[in-house]
Amino acid sequence: MTATATRAPALGPPAVDDPRIVILRSAGWELGVLPATGASIAFGRILVDGEWLDMLRPTRPGSYGRPERCASFPLIPWSNRIRDGILTFRGRTWQLPRNAADGTAIHGAVLEFAWRVVGRTTTSVELELDTTDLTGVNFPWRFRSRISYALTESSLAVTTTIENIDSEPFPAGFGHHPYFQRHLLPGRPDAVLQIPAERGYTLDHAIAVGPAADVPVRADYRSPRPLGSVFVDDVLTARRPGEPVRIRYPEQGVDVRLDADDAYEHIVVYVPRGRSYFAVEPVTNVNGGFALHDAGVPGTGVFVLEPGQVRAATFTIGVDGLG
Repeated sequence: MTATATRAPALGPPAVDDPRIVILRSAGWELGVLPATGASIAFGRILVDGEWLDMLRPTRPGSYGRPERCASFPLIPWSNRIRDGILTFRGRTWQLPRNAADGTAIHGAVLEFAWRVVGRTTTSVELELDTTDLTGVNFPWRFRSRISYALTESSLAVTTTIENIDSEPFPAGFGHHPYFQRHLLPGRPDAVLQIPAERGYTLDHAIAVGPAADVPVRADYRSPRPLGSVFVDDVLTARRPGEPVRIRYPEQGVDVRLDADDAYEHIVVYVPRGRSYFAVEPVTNVNGGFALHDAGVPGTGVFVLEPGQVRAATFTIGVDGLG
């Protein structure tokens, strides 16, 4: 898809008129949410010098039904991949449908379904998915999930909730997959990225093979630096307490701060070559976390929900330099 910055009148009507989209708007943000596309985000725009610019990778209208081509999408009830689609837990094994080209089960089990809007204002929306009566859910247990998107003048807060509505415990995790623009306007310098994470993983085909170790050099953004031209697809952990992920667009004087609750123990960073976007994903569990957790490896970020138990967490994307 083409991911170039687009502009819309600062004080005009919403830039998109499409019944598939719930549009939220504040003084500094415009967000498009797609309930029927797995509660994905179609676009995330910010107001800079009187113009609306895409900060998140915008989605072509023809791809509104394809979550993986959206600006961001939720990862529930696990983040990233399960090798060969084999899920093991407490002595039992399930073969999940392998829905990725690499033969893994990928990106959770909620993107194929329409979410129900359960609350809405001009600046927020809350959506719910209950898997009780759904068929084809790529997970052996029943669960209920809610996502809220809420704007302030300068920030977007995303809260994810998962509840065990089954009769037995299950392992779980969640996250979100936002794609950011490398630059807010075409031809400008790349964004400067800082990720204050002190540990990383050795990966085999994008799946962790053991506990966290040193941060790979290619993914070492502990000190701020431009994105660079090296391919990066890594999982980082051990965030320095109280320090956010920072993205700076120097030409526009825009500073982005990604804060996340402690439940988001991991960050997936993806910087593809030759693309106008990159991803910084707040997630609870490492790639392949279910298998590692079942093998007793510590620090996977996988948690176990007992029947009736609920887990929730919030991350916030705040932006300085709006207006």
